[in-house]
Amino acid sequence: MKSIMDQYTLFQPENILTVSQLTGYLRKLLEGDVLLQDLWVQGEISNFARPSSGHLYFTLKDSEAAVRCVMWRSAAARLKFTPRDGLAVQAHGGMSVYEVSGQVQLYVDTLKPSGEGALYQEFLRLKAALEAEGLFNLERKRPLPERPRTIGIVTSPTGAALQDMLNTLRRRYPIAKVILAPTAVQGIDAPPGIVTALQRLNEEVHPDVILIGRGGGSIEDLWAFNDENVARAVADSAAPVISGVGHETDFTLADFAADFRAPTPTAAAEVAVPDKLDLLAALVDIANQQAMQMRERIADVQFEFSQVKHTLERLSPAHDIDTYRQRLDEVTLRLDRAAQVRLEQKALQLQNLQQALRSLNPQAVLQRGYAIVTRTDTGVLVKNTVQVQPDDTVQIQVSQGKMEAQITQINSGEGQ
Repeated sequence: MKSIMDQYTLFQPENILTVSQLTGYLRKLLEGDVLLQDLWVQGEISNFARPSSGHLYFTLKDSEAAVRCVMWRSAAARLKFTPRDGLAVQAHGGMSVYEVSGQVQLYVDTLKPSGEGALYQEFLRLKAALEAEGLFNLERKRPLPERPRTIGIVTSPTGAALQDMLNTLRRRYPIAKVILAPTAVQGIDAPPGIVTALQRLNEEVHPDVILIGRGGGSIEDLWAFNDENVARAVADSAAPVISGVGHETDFTLADFAADFRAPTPTAAAEVAVPDKLDLLAALVDIANQQAMQMRERIADVQFEFSQVKHTLERLSPAHDIDTYRQRLDEVTLRLDRAAQVRLEQKALQLQNLQQALRSLNPQAVLQRGYAIVTRTDTGVLVKNTVQVQPDDTVQIQVSQGKMEAQITQINSGEGQ
């Protein structure tokens, strides 16, 4: 039986292989090799993932190479431990090709731990040494500014972490000035680049706070932030540092050395600045409080003014004048009442006198049938018979007029 390579000569342009033919040929080669179908591989787990399907996907690495691995759910269910990044393991299985992506993979059927990986052990060693030195002490942590004016960022200029931080800062606190100190965040050049970026920000920009971070990855991807020089540069920064390296479960030495550790770059930006909506709400509250205090102050001043005004009115001469006027009104009323009583008394007396006068009026006597007799020659009132003689002429006044008469006879006896 002829193989594909027997049928097609690569040096003949007219006989070109398709991608699927090439990957299919490689798969057959790998699966046909007895050694590659029954082998043990030792390395350190990184990029570990367990989707909802239950299958396991990870990379086995050493200091020089890496290979992608797949462990189906049926085999993963037999594991007696939980795989994780940084764990050194021994994996048994066979090599093949995932034809969809052309990826050479180790299909693992057995997995057992062989101790912590070298990188993780180095991480633990450095962490213990720096912690014993006091580099991670809480006393070294500085408070973050409430409203920073200038914010420095140390990250890759092309990474998604930068855009996440910028978008968050722009949304929450657009008035802040943001200065980027670009640097590699992965690879051999990353540690010195991060240290230099921190130093330049502190020496040239003097920001109020510095954000340092990158997106998630394996322990190898994040190793630049486990560098001792980087950790010391973070701890020695003149400005407070917020670290946002990797995902929530990722911890680096830079996280421990920073003044505040955020689980992600986005979270670091959220911690660094207040939310403008909260600030606006606080301003509204302050304005309402000031308005209320102003109203209370105005009410107090008005009350004090009314008290002073009342006191001034009470002490003013106008008050005495009004008092004297009131007293004058009272005296006037009393005088008016006394005069009225006096007048009424006099009127009653006058009425009595008039009544007496009327009773003593001769005219009233005449109206009762009496007459007044006077001598005609002298006009003297005749009160006694001795005042006249016979033949004397007298005038007789009655109620309706006067008349003259001549005395013809005189009777001097009383009662006659």
